[in-house]
Order: sequence, then C-alpha cells, then structure tokens
Amino acid sequence: METKEIIFNLRTKCGLSQDELAEKVYVTRQAVSRWENGETIPNTETLKLLSKIFDVSINTILGSPRQLICQCCGMPLDDFNISKEVDGTWNEDYCKWCYENGKFTYSNMDDLIAYCSENMSNESFSSEEIRAYMKRLLPTLNHWK
Repeated sequence: METKEIIFNLRTKCGLSQDELAEKVYVTRQAVSRWENGETIPNTETLKLLSKIFDVSINTILGSPRQLICQCCGMPLDDFNISKEVDGTWNEDYCKWCYENGKFTYSNMDDLIAYCSENMSNESFSSEEIRAYMKRLLPTLNHWK
C-alpha cells in the first residue's frame, strides 16, 4: 500500500476530515489532499505528528519501506512491539521489551543473552544454540557497538 492510501485510511478510520487532520498537524487542507492524491508526502516533522496522532510508526505511514529490527536484541519490529519514548513518540530503533519510557531494560549483553537463552529455547533450538546465536548477533547491533 502506498503512503497516500495509508494516510487516507488512517484519517478516515479516526473519523477525521481533511480539515481536522490539517489543523492537528499545522498544515492546510490542501496539503492533506496532496498527500492523499499522491502528489507529495509529509515532511519529517509532520510524519512525526501523524505517527503520534494515528498511533502508528512512521515506517507504517510510509508503507513499511524497510524491515526494522531492534538494535538491542535483533527482534523484527512492527507496530505492536516498537518502543515508545516518555512523550509517547515511537522509537523505531528498539522493541518495547528492550527500551521503555526512555530507559533500557538490559544494562549488559550477558543479561540479555541469559534471558533470551532461557526463555526462547524450544524443541527446535536449544538454550546453547540460542546463546551462541545471540553472542554472534548482538555485537553487530547499534546498542552494543
């Protein structure tokens, strides 16, 4: 789905007119119309406001152009597990289990590896396989570099 369709669907789902949405994000009704016609897309600051109003990530508004992963644990991110900042804005770098309300859950890599290897093991992956995988993966993620 394209950004124009996503904005239209989110706006109508929230029961907002183009005028009402324009007022909330400090633009004209014509700007909203141009987004929904595919003539333009919102600028970065407006995308942040739309994200907060619709309670979805910027990535979602843009049609999920790239797959996000948590830069702490490596989990794929979507609108259900992306973390939020204290002010309620989305933080598309971390999952809600690694980062919540402006604070990191894990202070060191070993604690995270221990938690994951204990709680993610199953008949397909042993605790030791998960531990080895996490030891290779985590140093490649931004939080642990």
